[in-house]
Amino acid sequence: MPAETHSHRAAPDTADIELLVREQLAEILEIDIEAVTLDSRLREDLDADDYALLDLVDAIETELGERSVGLALDEDLSELETVRDAIECVSARLAAQGDAS
Repeated sequence: MPAETHSHRAAPDTADIELLVREQLAEILEIDIEAVTLDSRLREDLDADDYALLDLVDAIETELGERSVGLALDEDLSELETVRDAIECVSARLAAQGDAS
């Protein structure tokens, strides 16, 4: 997709981000999406290791990069404890990116 078209797609809202994070975690961890709740703890409840979290960051950057050119999630993965934390991190990065444009 040419870069010019990126700005024409609507920015994802919180529900879009939540669904994306849950879907990607389910796929990466090979679990049912219903097991990925907002309060699921990434490491303790979902058994996500550092590699799974890196895969999550890559997947989100790839997916949302189609809508937000240059999106980079450099959040310290050790600080993300729950699925909700991951969603809030992505939302905050998108908001900061929007403020910078």
